[in-house]
Amino acid sequence: MKAHHLIFILGLLGIGYYFGEKYFAAKANDTLVAVSTTETALPSSKSAVVPNTGNVAPVTQVFDTEKATIELFESAAPSVCFITTKVLQTNYWTRNVEEIPRGTGSGFIWDNKGHIVTNAHVISQSNKAYVTLADGTNWEAEVIGVEESKDLAVLKIDAPASKLRPLPVGTSGDLKVGQFAMAIGNPFGLDQTLTTGVVSALGREIKSLTGAPIRGVIQTDAAINPGNSGGPLLDSSGRLIGVNTQIYSPSGASAGIGFSIPVDEVNWVVPELIAYGKVKRPTLGVALVSENDLLRLGIQNPGGAYISEVVEHGPAAKAGLRGFMRSGNGNMMLGDIIVGVGDEKVANYGELVLSLEKYRVGDRVKVSYIRDNDKKETIVTLGELR
Repeated sequence: MKAHHLIFILGLLGIGYYFGEKYFAAKANDTLVAVSTTETALPSSKSAVVPNTGNVAPVTQVFDTEKATIELFESAAPSVCFITTKVLQTNYWTRNVEEIPRGTGSGFIWDNKGHIVTNAHVISQSNKAYVTLADGTNWEAEVIGVEESKDLAVLKIDAPASKLRPLPVGTSGDLKVGQFAMAIGNPFGLDQTLTTGVVSALGREIKSLTGAPIRGVIQTDAAINPGNSGGPLLDSSGRLIGVNTQIYSPSGASAGIGFSIPVDEVNWVVPELIAYGKVKRPTLGVALVSENDLLRLGIQNPGGAYISEVVEHGPAAKAGLRGFMRSGNGNMMLGDIIVGVGDEKVANYGELVLSLEKYRVGDRVKVSYIRDNDKKETIVTLGELR
């Protein structure tokens, strides 16, 4: 009896195993077939999105103004550089000296000897400067000279002449309001950015790093933002007409009022920085009475620049000019009052200083002055301010 039961149970197990294997094999094949069907049914992303090229309108015309702008940019862009500055800082924990990024700005190639022009404020308070050319090559720069009163600086890189394309230099003396103006630079670190506009105004005055006024500044509505400083402002011929330096903006971004140092200033400052590392300033060899001292003397409208003393054996002394002196009875006598340099009138201390910027050391200039209520003239050979 037990043997019959055992045979019956084993038979049932065998039948169950046989049909179970068939069932699960069939289910496994269903799953594979289902997956396979699903995979082949799903289209690829490439075949699902078909570009509708039939609706793309062909280019029918590029306006002459567009062509001119494109050509100007393609010609000038290789001359524009991206400038980064770093400061050296000692790590508090390791005591290692590290380079810490400080700021960025723009610049442009001045000549094929590797001289790069930028703003003085772009590299101020930094230990190292690096220049990235338009081809992406990076060069450590040497500071050749800085003139903070004009916000100009000259760097030098050791790049081969084949990589250097100097900008053609124009003039700012004959600019007219309304002329085309193009700025290329690196606003917010976005290199090789082009903005266009017009010359909005001429003869503006801004303050330099030293607080000294920069006269004859160009105002433009070509967008100038942080990072554009030191980059070129170009005319419709692609010539340099200014160096972008400041913006007027309550927000810190472009508000359509940008200022550029006129190229006529750049064109005499930069060669001086390259040759001497500084600007050689001409002088008359006189000390002038300050406006505050004039007020103490009761002189509110000076009408000229008052000489307090002349440098012994200096240019003014050789030309016969004189400063304060005492009369025979001991009373103080006013010195000569300079009222003109060349053909330009001088109304005060500041105007005399600015009028001399048009001249170079060694130039012979006509100086008009008042002595004892009589107007006189003399010729002064300008010396170098030490």
